[in-house]
Amino acid sequence: MFAANRRKSERRVCRSFAKIQFGTGSLPRDCTITDISAGGVKVIAEHVDVPNEFTIIMSEGRPRQCRLAWRIGYEFGAQFLD
Repeated sequence: MFAANRRKSERRVCRSFAKIQFGTGSLPRDCTITDISAGGVKVIAEHVDVPNEFTIIMSEGRPRQCRLAWRIGYEFGAQFLD
């Protein structure tokens, strides 16, 4: 059996380098976005302890406020809050 797709918007596969920032004044860390939708992103970030809320800084567009949705190893999904 396949798991049901719970996404509210269609995702688009990509491989985009980005930064993840945890709070004002913290140094941004490198990450890679592996897919994106209107509602969120799937990210790979090695050696990063991801808090419940953070900012993704993409090469295109404005920074996006996010909430951690799930995590498996170095991969995690995040929902856009803005």
